[in-house]
Amino acid sequence: MIRLLFTILVGVLLGGVVHLVSVLALPRIASQDAYSRLTPMTELNAVTQLPLTDPNTSPMPFMDPAFAVAVCRYDLSDGPLKLTVPVSQAYTSVSFYTRNEIAYYAINDRSAGKRVIELDLMTEAQHSDLPEDEEITSADRLIIDSPTATGLIVLKALAAEPGLMPQAQSSLAAAKCGIQNEPPAKAEKPRGKR
Repeated sequence: MIRLLFTILVGVLLGGVVHLVSVLALPRIASQDAYSRLTPMTELNAVTQLPLTDPNTSPMPFMDPAFAVAVCRYDLSDGPLKLTVPVSQAYTSVSFYTRNEIAYYAINDRSAGKRVIELDLMTEAQHSDLPEDEEITSADRLIIDSPTATGLIVLKALAAEPGLMPQAQSSLAAAKCGIQNEPPAKAEKPRGKR
């Protein structure tokens, strides 16, 4: 009887380990991940709007039809990326994913507190190469460190009503995502009274 229980316990444990390993390895070995599916329809280091969600032709699963969606497929090997996203009237969010679909940062219009979400995306090595500037504080500039050189930035704008979808799409159409060629601008010193 003990031998039978031991065999069942070993079988359950082995099955659990195999299941866990396959679930964790699947994103790395899948050939049709989000990055691969979006490669033919998007430009590198540029914002591309995705078509409106249709259950039969959706480029990514579980897309919400109340959101206009745009994607920036990035490669940081040529330098840091500058992202600028105008905020829509209802709600705007920006999510960052590695090449293997691991989410590592997200921001929305409420946490940004501005009419435009502006940030710099770079690798940790590129961030450490930046010159130290005492005049530029973290409040002046948001820098995101990407764990990988390639990945996806997903931009979403909510259309609270179906008639507001063109407005949500136009706010994402004004978004910019591109390699930063010039060094970061210095913050101007406020002029005091003399």
